[in-house]
Amino acid sequence: MKLLTVLLTLTTTVAFAQSPKIFISVDMEGIGGIGTGKMVSSSGKDYATGRKLMTAEVNAVVEAIFAAGDATVVVNDSHGDMQNLIHTELDPRAEYIQSNIKPLGMVQGLDDSFDGAIFIGYHTRAGTENGFLAHTGSGSIKGLWINGTEVGEGGLNAYYAGSFGVPVILASGDLAFTEQFSELIPTRTVATKIAVGARAAKLRHPSLVLEDLKKMTTQAIQDLKNAKTLDTTNPVTFRVRSATTTRADVCMSIPGMKRIDGYTIEYEANNMDEAYRLIRVIYKYIRW
Repeated sequence: MKLLTVLLTLTTTVAFAQSPKIFISVDMEGIGGIGTGKMVSSSGKDYATGRKLMTAEVNAVVEAIFAAGDATVVVNDSHGDMQNLIHTELDPRAEYIQSNIKPLGMVQGLDDSFDGAIFIGYHTRAGTENGFLAHTGSGSIKGLWINGTEVGEGGLNAYYAGSFGVPVILASGDLAFTEQFSELIPTRTVATKIAVGARAAKLRHPSLVLEDLKKMTTQAIQDLKNAKTLDTTNPVTFRVRSATTTRADVCMSIPGMKRIDGYTIEYEANNMDEAYRLIRVIYKYIRW
């Protein structure tokens, strides 16, 4: 009996002490210190500053994760061409996925081996009032619904994570994003700015944002066992409202696609992985 008790204790200790595996998806519009659209465009004014701010936020989160102990951290660049983070200045303990030529875009690399996901620098969905640079995927989509729930990029990615049983333990972006995302899934958030209309923002100083990211990341890692996942039921029905009727016309070439109205299409996928891949094709590669 004593031997059995010792073995059970050792097993429990090893399981509890296992280092966490964390996935980080980092967008750019919601990064602290970014207050214009030009800062998130490679050809825009102060884009270089935006890259530095973006890299600093990732490093702050990675630092906080490792301050709690050993870990595996995968960072996926998730903005535009997905070549924004300054690789040479990233914390070397993190693995980095670069380029947007990848089938799963913002969630590339995320699977059921992860214990938690963190979304940095996110923004609200298309059409959100007072959402800084609000959009969903690209300007080609005016609305996206997953199983009847309207979502933006954050919500879409949270459903994808949830399909693998991975909770989103922290999300950051403009205040409207944090409020919108919290309505979908209860989690820790960091507000980096307050939008002033759609294309301007009242900014918090980046140093304050970094402090909050470190604090909230530490809390999230310490409370990892209590994190809640966003349930994703199968099959997954998604509905996309396009910016043009022509784009919806082209989407009807996809077998199984259903037309709802001139702008809106619907598809029933077997699971979230299938749904995500097809949604990405629709918003990224169908341009009419």
